[in-house]
Amino acid sequence: MSKGSSYLGIIDWGIGGISVNKLIKSRLGQIPVLYFSDTGATPYGKMSRIELVSRLNKLASFLGSQGVTHLVLGCNAASTALPFLSLNGMRVEGVINSAIRVTRKMRPERLALIGGKRTVLSGVYRRAFALHGIELEQRVAQPLSALIENGDVSSSQLRDECRRILAPIKNCSHLLLACTHYPAIVPVLKEFVSKDTVLIDPAAELVNQIAKWELPVGNADVFLTSGDPEKMKRAAWNAFGVKIRSAKALTPDL
Repeated sequence: MSKGSSYLGIIDWGIGGISVNKLIKSRLGQIPVLYFSDTGATPYGKMSRIELVSRLNKLASFLGSQGVTHLVLGCNAASTALPFLSLNGMRVEGVINSAIRVTRKMRPERLALIGGKRTVLSGVYRRAFALHGIELEQRVAQPLSALIENGDVSSSQLRDECRRILAPIKNCSHLLLACTHYPAIVPVLKEFVSKDTVLIDPAAELVNQIAKWELPVGNADVFLTSGDPEKMKRAAWNAFGVKIRSAKALTPDL
C-alpha cells in the first residue's frame, strides 16, 4: 500500500466476501479494494455481540488507518452488529439491508432462509420481513461455510449437509442465501430444493448500493488476513474462481 492510497474496504471472517468483491470488480472494476479476511479470530458467528462489536470496531479503525474510506461488511454475522458500531463517519454498508430490499421486491409466497447461527438467532431477518407481512422459515446452515472455507464445493459430505438442512424447506418459493459463502455452491443447493425455487443472492443489490458512493480510484487491490494467506488464496480460487496473487498475513490482534 502506497502512502496516501485510498480503498473500498471489505471485511469478512473468511472468503465469503470474495463473492461480493468479484461482482464489484466485474461492475466497478476501477475501484481499488482492500479485502480483510479475519480467520485468525474466533468465527464471527460464535462471538457474543459485545465481542463482535469490539472486533469490528477495531478492524474498522485499522482499515481506516490503511486508507479505507468506505467499508462493506461482506458477512451476515458481521452485519448483525452494524447498528452497534462506532465508525467515526466512515460510510458503511452491510449485506443484510440489501438482502431485505431485493427479497421484498420478489414478493415471495413461501420464503425460507439459510444462514449461520448468529444470523438466524439474531432474528434480524424475521423482524424485518414481519414488518412487511412476509413470513420466514429459517435453517441454521453453519457447516456449509466451514466446508466452503476449506475449498469444498462439491463433496459427498457437503451434499449430505445440504440435503439435511434443506429437507424441511425444499418446497419454498424463494430461498435467501444469508451467507456470502453460499453462492459458491448454488449448483449443489439446487439439487435439494424444488425446480421452481428461486435462490436469492443479495450481492448484486449490495453492489447497486456501493455504486452510488463516491469511491476512490486508481490503486491496486490489497488482500490481508489474520489467518493463513495461502489457505485464503486456495479457498478464493476453489470457491469463486478468483485468483489472489498476493495476500499478506497480519497478527490476529493487529
